[in-house]
Amino acid sequence: MAEIDKTNGTVADAVRDNWVDRLAPAVSRPYLRLMRADRPIGTWLLLWPGLWSVALAADFRGDTFPSLWLLALFCIGALVMRGAGCTYNDIVDRDIDGRVARTRSRPIPSGQVSTRQAVAFMVALFTIGFLVLIQFNLFAIFVGIASLITIAVYPFMKRVTFWPQLFLGFAFNWGALLGWAAVMGRLDAAPLVLYLAGISWTIGYDTIYAHQDKEDDALVGVKSTALKFGVATPYWLTGFFAGAIILMAGAGWLAGAGLLYFTGLAGGALHLAWQIARIKIDDPDICLMLFRSNRDFGWIIFAGILADTILTGAV
Repeated sequence: MAEIDKTNGTVADAVRDNWVDRLAPAVSRPYLRLMRADRPIGTWLLLWPGLWSVALAADFRGDTFPSLWLLALFCIGALVMRGAGCTYNDIVDRDIDGRVARTRSRPIPSGQVSTRQAVAFMVALFTIGFLVLIQFNLFAIFVGIASLITIAVYPFMKRVTFWPQLFLGFAFNWGALLGWAAVMGRLDAAPLVLYLAGISWTIGYDTIYAHQDKEDDALVGVKSTALKFGVATPYWLTGFFAGAIILMAGAGWLAGAGLLYFTGLAGGALHLAWQIARIKIDDPDICLMLFRSNRDFGWIIFAGILADTILTGAV
């Protein structure tokens, strides 16, 4: 059973000695933990499809560099919308979280924050996210608003299907559509294919993450791809990660990307192959390490797109 630190409310699955536990004012810690500021990996995973899409659209348009203003807006938006989504998820899952060892120390089930306080905080975060969204063009605003459907549906999927990771993919990769819309004012085939690529990637990395909770999930009655795939998980990961790379190649081809884009994609493929080679589904520490390593995968892909954009715009 995970222990709750009665002194400062440390959450069991947070990074040890994270900045929230060490530096944040005591009154702010429960809310920062609620929005997962002590675990930034989720913000990175939400951010990457948007940054990829902004950069790929710039490459497609022949810009010398992606808009720094748009990149900054996506960074702020990912931070607050991930926080809002996590808060919403914890409100919906408050009873389930109290019965799972890794999550019972989270702010709501541990009593650090009341449900009413969590709702007020969530509304504040969504308001900030909306203020970011209205900085975009009108088409992108409507694309962004449509993402709320995927956010609303996701927390309930683990109760009805073994594929909640698919629905997480719908929500977490919406930035692939929004980024292109913010640059181009429309959607083309390339961002649609990039969106599908991100969904395939998400199913893979979140399956790895879900293997940490599979025993508790089975007892509580929560479903996941980790439970569905079981010992065959490495084979499923191979399929989904390969699908992600193939679809990303298709998105690059549709966007007219050049050699540096595909060089970065090859580096990303090697990284995903390393994850598959290292996976040990019954070792939570290995699963968590591999899950977090997907931040690096995002950097590799972004670096390739960015380099190709700079080269294309310079010639």
